[in-house]
Amino acid sequence: MRPHPPAPGPSQETARSVVWAAVPFVTLGYGTPFSFCYAAVRRRSWSLGAVAAGYGLGTATVLTLLQVGNPVFAVIGTFLAILLWIAGTGHAFAVRSSVFPRDIPRNRRNQHAIEVAKYRRSLREEARALAAEDPALARELRIGRPDVPRTYDDGGLVDVNHAPPEILAALPGMTPEMVERVVRRREEQGGFMSAEEMAVDADLPPDALPQMAEYTIFLR
Repeated sequence: MRPHPPAPGPSQETARSVVWAAVPFVTLGYGTPFSFCYAAVRRRSWSLGAVAAGYGLGTATVLTLLQVGNPVFAVIGTFLAILLWIAGTGHAFAVRSSVFPRDIPRNRRNQHAIEVAKYRRSLREEARALAAEDPALARELRIGRPDVPRTYDDGGLVDVNHAPPEILAALPGMTPEMVERVVRRREEQGGFMSAEEMAVDADLPPDALPQMAEYTIFLR
């Protein structure tokens, strides 16, 4: 079974952001000013600072109303406390992604890039093995033909014997002059059997062969 392409794992920032956004909820709203104050410092945002101040003012108002001792003020304070609790929790989760933007550390990005490159290499090896075993199926799957519609992923192979010049030009190390020689020679002799034969017949420089060999295939 063909493996799935690797994907970067979840960042620790994701868990940290959830904990941050949950502070207003677990503190019944009283921690909302401190939560948004932290967000303002973290993002160096005056607007988040103003939000934190607003929640702080609202929290202070609630505490004042609850301490007055008047039943009416107590009801109003309780209502405002619930309102701030719900609003603060919803607001925190709404801005969580902007306060903690998803950013994969460089070393993890590099590791993911390596894993993707290895995966693409395995696709090329699989496509070459399939072409050697069943050339007709390889042609039907359009292996090495990124210029035509297809669904099979061959890892970036290029069929030198059939791909158009603009696709050949995208091969690493290939120059316009080299493309012209390759196209002319394949038309004269009906194609090549290998990268080595292509290099000899089209008079390609030796240092270009290793670069191209990784991405070329020669279907007849």
